[in-house]
Amino acid sequence: MGKYRIAACPSQLPSGQFAAQVSIASGHGSASTDRVMRFHSEFASHDAAARYAVEQGIDWVRASTRPH
Repeated sequence: MGKYRIAACPSQLPSGQFAAQVSIASGHGSASTDRVMRFHSEFASHDAAARYAVEQGIDWVRASTRPH
């Protein structure tokens, strides 16, 4: 999304549910940054956790690039 790379990184919990997390990266080489956000909600499937993570990443990018 623009200069940002958004990647969902869901992981399975011991309960069998899935946790959502997203990586939002920008830049290249030594000027790169990566923000990782983890969410408390649990999801029934890997895909549901991934969708939620990507949606949250897109929302974060939109909010952080919105003119004030």
